[in-house]
Amino acid sequence: MPVKKILPLDDYDEGRMSEERHPPTPKKPNERINLWERLLRMGLGESALKIGTAVVSVMLFIIIAWVMSRFYVTSRVNAAGSTGGPVNLLASSPTQVSPDSLTIPLVDNPLDGVKRLASLHTTIPNRSRTDIQIYTVQKGDTLFGVAEKYNLKPETIFWSNRYVMGNDPENLIPGMELKILPIEGAYHRWSAGEGLNGVASFYGVTAEDIINYAGNNLSLDSIGDLSNPSIEPGTMLVIPNGYATFVSLIPAITRKNVAIGSSIGTGACGKVIDDGAYGVGMFIWPTNQTEITGYDWSPETNHNGIDIGGKSGDPIYASDNGIVVYAGWSSVGYGNLVIIDHGNGFTSLYAHLLEGSIMVECGQSIWQTNVIGGMGTTGNSSGVHLHFEIRNNGTPVNPKDYLPL
Repeated sequence: MPVKKILPLDDYDEGRMSEERHPPTPKKPNERINLWERLLRMGLGESALKIGTAVVSVMLFIIIAWVMSRFYVTSRVNAAGSTGGPVNLLASSPTQVSPDSLTIPLVDNPLDGVKRLASLHTTIPNRSRTDIQIYTVQKGDTLFGVAEKYNLKPETIFWSNRYVMGNDPENLIPGMELKILPIEGAYHRWSAGEGLNGVASFYGVTAEDIINYAGNNLSLDSIGDLSNPSIEPGTMLVIPNGYATFVSLIPAITRKNVAIGSSIGTGACGKVIDDGAYGVGMFIWPTNQTEITGYDWSPETNHNGIDIGGKSGDPIYASDNGIVVYAGWSSVGYGNLVIIDHGNGFTSLYAHLLEGSIMVECGQSIWQTNVIGGMGTTGNSSGVHLHFEIRNNGTPVNPKDYLPL
């Protein structure tokens, strides 16, 4: 067995250095590979790859377009030849064809055209209404509901019909006919002796607003003097965007001036009361229910309280401590009414109570949660509910701002 000679470490290094100085002659590389390696060493490999891909894509697109065009021409030739006549694709001049002889065939191939379905319905855009309509009040109607039917504000319905509704928005009686304006605003019946500037000021508009509304058929030439215009008494005028200020149906009745209550009905107290219970300044819901039905707080329509739903005879509670300053019938649409003065600037009103259900009397100190009567539908009321108001120094405020959530 031959013995392999082991060279010293220095000899190995010398041999390796000799190989590095005189490397073996490599085989001749492929020229394409050599070019690619050069591009890589120059950092252009990725760019070259992208350019090559783009070139190939363009060539493929050209080929596909050429094939499709040849297929299209062939199909046209075949279709023309099927008629039995010669086909001349290289005619020197086009054949003149009468437009009346042209027909467009119906085809099933979606490439030959787009099918459209005929619409049998025509959409007509909403147009502004210009006439005044009449609506007959139905049982259960409210001012808010009627306004919603005609896309108007509740105050427009009210101020267009205050001659039949008075100052009470709840005074809707089944069978009552309401005038429905085509725009927001009011409807005014002209009276002898009125001036156009005064009427306009009452509704918060200008005389020009009234004159310029086409439906009123007015002009400066025809009416003459604005202070005494030539307008026939009884003429109904549309007041565009016009609203007026309400006169409160219930005066500010307190323990110091209870006698003023005689102006609204027989439930007034006959003497001044200056002593008794005082409120704690925190109100509670006056019923077992907390659902608002029909009318919400809406001073724009002279509805200065909230209507709380329930059943006939449901108990009504004092919302805070105080003294009863009105208890009985009211002649201004509130029906059976109880008013409590809380002695701190606040008063609370409880309206439409059930007939014969009032359990308190004038001058009586009442405590929060005491029952004062039963829920009913007396006065101008469209159904069983409690109309509840809170007033601060005589001014109505939104009860929901003072009641617990």
